[in-house]
Amino acid sequence: MNRCEFAFLGLLLCASLVSAQTPRRVIIDTDPGVDDAMAILLALNSPEVKVEALTVVPGNVDSQLGTENALKIVSLANRCDIPVARGAHHPLNQKLITAQYWHGRNGLADVELPPAKCKADPRFGPDLIIETVHKYPHEVTLIPVGPLTNIALAVSKDPSIVGLVKDIVIMGGSISGGNVDGAAEANVYNDPEAASIVFNAGWMVTMIGSDVGERTLMTRKYLNELESQRGPEGDFVAKLADFYLTRSEKSGYQGAAMYDPLAVGTVVDPTLVTLKDMHVDVETRGEFTRGETVANRMGYNEDNVLHGDHYEIDGLTPLQPNARVCLGSNADRFLNLFISRIKGK
Repeated sequence: MNRCEFAFLGLLLCASLVSAQTPRRVIIDTDPGVDDAMAILLALNSPEVKVEALTVVPGNVDSQLGTENALKIVSLANRCDIPVARGAHHPLNQKLITAQYWHGRNGLADVELPPAKCKADPRFGPDLIIETVHKYPHEVTLIPVGPLTNIALAVSKDPSIVGLVKDIVIMGGSISGGNVDGAAEANVYNDPEAASIVFNAGWMVTMIGSDVGERTLMTRKYLNELESQRGPEGDFVAKLADFYLTRSEKSGYQGAAMYDPLAVGTVVDPTLVTLKDMHVDVETRGEFTRGETVANRMGYNEDNVLHGDHYEIDGLTPLQPNARVCLGSNADRFLNLFISRIKGK
């Protein structure tokens, strides 16, 4: 190998190392929310991602309280450089359903954080999403961990962002039953029309569903590890986890489902989850199934043709996948990652 070839290989190696170390730009669309707060702090403590903005959607709490909570969380982390913008005030086509039962009256396990030092960004959340995606084309990963209202509004206003987003990783949906009723997961149930827009926008949605979140559990063992090291963020997360875990145990669960943190964890380390390409539709009209994410595991629909007084199967129509559906997670590895990052390691 001559000197020029050696130098060229050195440049390629340096370029690949820089690329590997470059954090992924993300926007977290959130309705804080106990597990939202955990997810945000996981992202802020993970060098693999760079949080470009938080946009607030109504869900666990209304959008005003959610914005106040988001500002308190970034203030706790001393990250007033991150824009926090309020988005929609209500779902597209129904009344808001809030979840203080699971999250406390203030949405943060009734833990009182100091007043926010950070100020809200004056822009409308969906507009901030659009602006950021155009500013960094093919670089931004969207991580919606609440109802999909803001994302649907952004896509509807500017469909061009679909081709400019690097990835979209949602916490929402399920392929094996719901967590608000027999069919629907809470985020999709809170705005099925918005979810339908997002799943049919033309991109591949990475879907981290409640069914997998419910197999990725914060238990007393992990809470004890979290409490073993003191610090403002760790103490806050431990209080959130204790509240959430106590409520979950009283409701018959073995631990607290780490719904939203797992979505962030999937962006931090994609090897934590197993994904399968599927076509997913969102039910918007069913009496018992409104908000259900209907995943076609086979990849096709049967074609039925009328023959006299009955129909016969005449062939199969392949379906184009629109989602990478999470089938499972390495729960222990994720929880160890979460605890270590919150503890500042």
